[in-house]
Parts: sequence; C-alpha cells; structure tokens
Amino acid sequence: MRARLRDTEIYFDVDGAGLTPDGSRMVERPTLFLLHGGPGGDHASFKSSSGKSASGALTDVAQLVYVDHRGCGRSAQGDPATYTLDNNIDDLDALRDHLGLERISVLGSSYGGMVALGYVLRYPRRVANLILVCTASSYRFIDDARRFIDEHGTPDQQRVCQRLWDGRFESLDQLREYYEVMAPLYSTTFEPEQFAPGWDRGRRSFEALNLGFGDFLRTFDFTDRLHEIECPTLVIGAARDWICAPHHSQVIAERIGRSHLKIFANSGHSVASDESAAYLQAIRGFLTYASL
Repeated sequence: MRARLRDTEIYFDVDGAGLTPDGSRMVERPTLFLLHGGPGGDHASFKSSSGKSASGALTDVAQLVYVDHRGCGRSAQGDPATYTLDNNIDDLDALRDHLGLERISVLGSSYGGMVALGYVLRYPRRVANLILVCTASSYRFIDDARRFIDEHGTPDQQRVCQRLWDGRFESLDQLREYYEVMAPLYSTTFEPEQFAPGWDRGRRSFEALNLGFGDFLRTFDFTDRLHEIECPTLVIGAARDWICAPHHSQVIAERIGRSHLKIFANSGHSVASDESAAYLQAIRGFLTYASL
C-alpha cells in the first residue's frame, strides 16, 4: 500500500488484525510500526521466506505496519538530499496520522532505531511503547565501528568499509559487494548460500546510505535527551555487534527510565536471525506486558 504524505509517497504493508474477538468482546491490539535499517535498506529485512527472523510471527500480540523510508524500498524516489533523519521522523508521524492512529508502538532496528528515538523525542505523546534493536543514540557508534574494522577487519572488509565511512558508494553493485564481504560480521549464523536470495528480495538505496554516513549520522546526538523518554522501552543489543556495539544499547537503557535491557550473547548485528526464537519471545513478552 502507498500513502501520499508531505512531499513524498511512502510504501507500507500491514499484517495482522487490529481488533480480535475474545469471548463476547473485541480486544484492540497495539499497532507496531517496524522501521528498517540502513539508511537505504527496506522493510523486506523483517520478512523471510524461510520463517527465520520473520517478524510476522508477532501478529498474535500486535498489528504490524512495515514501513519503507522515503526513497527506500518501494517508497517513491525523490531528491536524495531529502533522505534525512528529520524527514524520516516526520514521515512516520504523517503515516500515523494517515492511518487514523492516535498512538503507536514503534520497533526500530539499527538506523530504524535512530529514527524511532528521534520520533519519540519529537512526538512523545504519540508513542505507547518503544523497542530499540541494535542501535545507537549518537554519532559515536561510527568511531567505534571504524576502530573495530581497523583492528579486526580483513583487508577486503577495510576496503569496502572505506566507502561506507566516506559515504561514497557509486552503484548498487558496490553496495552489494559491501554487504557480501561484511555479511560474516553482521551475523554469527551467516550462510553464504542465503546471501543472494536475501539480496534479491530487497530494494536498496546507496544514495540514502551515502547521505547518512556522509552527512547527518556524523553529527546526530540524542544521548542527552534520552531521560525525556517516558514510555515503556525494550532495548535489545548483541554482544557480537560490530557496528552498533552493545555498550550503545547499555547507554540508552541506563538513561531511559522505564526501560529493560536484553543483550543477546550469541548474536551479531542481525540478532533477529541469529537468535530468532529468543528475539521474538522477548518482543512478544514485552508487548504483552506493556499492553496490560
């Protein structure tokens, strides 16, 4: 489905019922917006043909709304200069309003978590519950990730990461090479034969990634405002995450009053696939408890 919002068109997909029967009454489930990573990824990262890491399993506790950020996935292309964090935040609120929802729950993974943090800080009364997955609250994550690659990366990993640090991918072929070379660091359960099908399912934007790492991700910083977040918050980190190291999740959890931190010991950045069952269980439990 598509919604014409502000100065763009946003693609979204809905999975699960908002109202479900319970005896003689209808019970309203929370509406959970899922925000993908990148910048430049798409919502397909939340879906899986094999069922592994498929967020659709959460429809027993929430109605899911998958969102492609502007210029990404199946959302409309536009001026790449508009593919900013600020616009992603305001697009999300415009979509909430378009769907007639007063309050929403938000799950942001990686860059999507940065959008989610910005959203709850800008629109605090619109967020009922917040789930932050392998993300960071400031530009400092880039310095930590660069240090990790300098110290532990292979020559090929150091080479493709230089394009990331510089924000200078020139084609989708270069972006594909980056993800294929870096895949063993993103996931502890990476299987080479699964890379091509996963890549082909998605639609990626190297322009959005370039703008993020070449511009606004170098300066964004929500850390000193985290104490303002009052809604129940689940913070998920991964002990073997190279790009959003687990101490960034710890910082977030320490500064948000009503938060619960869970670090997955055997996962990389792709915690949803590395420890899929436990990941889904943690989110399901949080949504069930937060909705009481």
